[in-house]
Amino acid sequence: MKINMSYGSGGVQTSNLIHDIFLKHFNNSILNRLEDSAVLNVSGKIAYTTDSFVVTPMFFKGGDIGKLAVCGTVNDLTMMGAIPKYLTCGFILEEGTEIETVERIAESMARAAKEAKVKIVAGDTKVIEGKGGVYINTSGIGEIAVNGVSVSACKEGDAILLSGNLGEHHAAIMSERMGIQNEISSDCAPLTGILNKFIKEGIKVHFMRDVTRGGLATILNEITDSSNCGVEIEETALPISNEIRGFCDILGLDPLYMANEGKMIAVVPGKQAEKALEAMRSSVYGKNAAIIGRITEGKSVTMKTTLQGTRRIDVLYGEGLPRIC
Repeated sequence: MKINMSYGSGGVQTSNLIHDIFLKHFNNSILNRLEDSAVLNVSGKIAYTTDSFVVTPMFFKGGDIGKLAVCGTVNDLTMMGAIPKYLTCGFILEEGTEIETVERIAESMARAAKEAKVKIVAGDTKVIEGKGGVYINTSGIGEIAVNGVSVSACKEGDAILLSGNLGEHHAAIMSERMGIQNEISSDCAPLTGILNKFIKEGIKVHFMRDVTRGGLATILNEITDSSNCGVEIEETALPISNEIRGFCDILGLDPLYMANEGKMIAVVPGKQAEKALEAMRSSVYGKNAAIIGRITEGKSVTMKTTLQGTRRIDVLYGEGLPRIC
């Protein structure tokens, strides 16, 4: 069966969609009330974020638009030192979408939410004319567990850690689009576990950011733009798999500008760098973590190359790479 305009009418078909798919997979006592708003128990300071997700194809190695929507919002909360608690989700469905596709996405979201230990507590569904696309908006609330996480907290001498290999999500999406056969899988994943390790080990985190659109280079430039610091990284320290290197060589891409959906950087005091690295590597999604550089004086991002030269790393301008979302 396919979604048609009647599924957005608020009538029987809308009710069936909500009960047969969304309540079935997102089942919890708050959502099940089906009231106009979710009433939540939250204590202390909170982080709140929202994001929208559009990706082609909707399903790819390592994930899909549903997993992406949950992990993306969970990670945005985590990067502010918050433990994610609650999500909302809004679905915009184009008519012609297979109902089985919607359920498959909902199942994936439920698995990702369970792994991230969050509840999906409210939502909305709209149906529009189209050719079978699905678009998702998610908002999230998290309780602040680490205060003062901000780019303004970066200081000269701080270490910069990267949680794992660059470029995997971008390469996975492009491979699906271009019909390239390889074993590259998206890194889409929730990163709350790394924050929990930092808290447990007493790491003083100055700044965190998930490395998504624009890639690592853009994120590092955002540090220099928003603080009074510079950044220096080591090319030899960057974790990049041989598969991604080969993929980039073939297509003329630069891993520094490729998107990820399960990687983050953390800026910590230099004296805690090794301890933070050990904590990051002990988490499920940080086994390939590395110390890639440091915060310096100045206002630029530079990289010491494998040839012992210095390369200026600029922000991504224009499209730069084929858009993936």
